[in-house]
Parts: sequence; structure tokens; C-alpha cells
Amino acid sequence: MEPPLAARIRPQTLDEVVGQEHLVGVEKPLRVAVEKKHRFSFILWGAPGTGKTTIARIYARALDAELFELSAVSAGKDDIRKIISKDTHDRSNVLIREKKPKVLFLDEIHRFNKSQQDFLLPYVESGELTLIGATTENPSFEVIAPLLSRCRVFVLEPLSEEALRAIIKRTKMKVNKDAFDWLLGYANGDARKALGMMEGAQSLYGEVMVETLNKALESPHLRYDKKGEEHYDTISAFIKSMRASQPDAAIYYLARMVEAGEDPLFIARRMVVFASEDVGLAQPTALVVANAVFRACETIGYPECAINLAHGVAYLAQAKKNRSAYDALRAAQADVHEHSNLPVPKKIRNAVTKLMKELNYGKDYEKYDSTSYLPDKLSKKKYFT
Repeated sequence: MEPPLAARIRPQTLDEVVGQEHLVGVEKPLRVAVEKKHRFSFILWGAPGTGKTTIARIYARALDAELFELSAVSAGKDDIRKIISKDTHDRSNVLIREKKPKVLFLDEIHRFNKSQQDFLLPYVESGELTLIGATTENPSFEVIAPLLSRCRVFVLEPLSEEALRAIIKRTKMKVNKDAFDWLLGYANGDARKALGMMEGAQSLYGEVMVETLNKALESPHLRYDKKGEEHYDTISAFIKSMRASQPDAAIYYLARMVEAGEDPLFIARRMVVFASEDVGLAQPTALVVANAVFRACETIGYPECAINLAHGVAYLAQAKKNRSAYDALRAAQADVHEHSNLPVPKKIRNAVTKLMKELNYGKDYEKYDSTSYLPDKLSKKKYFT
């Protein structure tokens, strides 16, 4: 079976990469790392179709490393163990340890939970694995601090129209100006999205024109790619419909995901997050309902769990919304990142030794004290309003 168009024209060197000049241009960080074969762990943060996988493969090839590619959606600790314990045999069949450096490309690293990230950490710390994480989410919020501190973060920008034009031309397909303009508007900086639609129109209708692109657009199975593209558009529409208290729209986008075979646990997981992020204190039972839906999906599976999902979606969409707890957390996190670990006021420190008491730890603490317990530098801050 022929690989997808995006895979067939994937750049093999940095000179072939279109866009991301701030990372791969002359004397820019990733080009210098490739040219000097500098081995270090890093995270690529950017929207789908901006070149994360391509850059990871080029980097691993430059190191002459053994590249392991995993998706955090389906991978777990056992997959990491297999990579670490992987051995090779020499011609005499004598067991030897693989001498090539091991590079792990972990796509959607934000889907690894804290326990999985904790498990990965010592291998990255020791250098047994060089990690390249790819994420569409802000790594500051999704990657644990110890792991993040051992990685550089590179931000990939959506591709410009000029870059997308260059990539479309590389396909050698016949595309007229109107179709070009249609693809640029549809792709919105995502090369893989444009290439997938071109390939669909070509394979279904034999030519890439506005008419055939529109026809291809109507095919839900062609458009829905669980690794990105329509996946992200649909889940975004789903969440925003619930946020706007529009149950009809939310259930429609739910139906699109169900019919396309989306993982029910992925949908349910986003609902659990939504219950705290958007409904929050306005209706605390929303979190109970969302967790029950997640558990039902785990227990029952398709096709019946689609009913549980619809039940939960209707409830969440109609619930009152209050983002105050979420907004307070993000504001506090921003201050933590800016100011690091500010000193805890002495009166609320834990005075467990005589010396600590002599240093006034816990002094003047009263159970219902109304003065600020925040660090002095932030004492006038109001996160929760």
C-alpha cells in the first residue's frame, strides 16, 4: 500500500524543510544542533502539520541514532522498558549492548500522565534516552516540571501561505489558482491538512479543483484523521459548543467523532476536564457525572457507550458555567513561573524543630487569621474572584 502523500514528500534534510526559519535557518538552534551532532532532549510545541515529526527524524538521522517513535495516546511504561532493554547480537551471536544513541520521539507527549512521565524521567536524566516530545498543548501545563527542566522547548509556528504554496508545488500535482487559494484558506497553516485534502480529491475525482475539493470535504471518513487535522477541529467545536451551552451542536460534533471511530476515552477525558475547567463551581456535580461517563466508557465500550457520552454531553452543555477556579490556577501558575519559589511567610511555616521555633516559624499564626498567607511579594494578589 502506497504511503500518504505527506509521507512521500516529507523532507529528508533541513535544507528541504519549508518554514520554521527561526529554528532551522542558518545559525539557528536546531540547525546548529544537527550540524554539530549535539545530543540533547527537547520538546517541539506547535499546531498539527507544522513539521514536528519531520524535524525529529532529521535530528535523529544526523546523530546516527536509533529512533523509536511512540504515540503517548497508546504507549505506556512497558513500551519504554522495551526500548531501554533492547539489545543486539553481533555476528558471533554474542549478546552486546546497542552502542547507538537511542532517541525516543514521543508524539502527543501531553497525553502521558504524571506517573508515565515520572517513569520516563530517570532515563532522560541519565542520557539513556534522548527525548523529543511533540505536543500541540502548552508544555508548561502538560509536562511535569522535572522532565520539562531537562528539555529545551522549541515553538513551531503555523506555516505561512508562501510556505504552503512551496509545499503544494512540491507534489507536482496540477492545481489552478482557485484551488490553490481554497487550499490555503482551508489548511490554516497546516501542511498535512492541505496535502490530505489534495490527495483525497485526486484519488476520488481524478483532479484537484475547487469543485472536487468541496466534494472531498463532504466525506467525513476522508477528513477525519485521529492524529490531527479534523480530529482537532472537531474536538474544538465539541468543547466550544458545550461551553456556549448549545447541546444540539455539542451532540452533533459528538456524533461525528463517534461515527469516525474516535476513541471514546479520549472524548470522555476531555469531558472530565471540561467539567472542572468550564462548569466548575457553578455545578460541582458535573465532575461526578463526567467521571461516571468516563468509567462507563471504560466498562462498556462501543457501540453502547455512545449513549453514555450523549447523556454526559447533554448534562454538561446545559450546566451553568463558572471558570473562576481554572482562571485562578492559571494566574497563580503564571506567577510561579515568573517568580519561582517565593519564601513562604514564617507564620505559616511548619515549626517542627526548636531552631525553627527560634526563627519564628509558625509565630503569630491564628486559625482564622484574615491577613494574606501569600508570599510577601504577592500579598495583594487576587487569583480567585
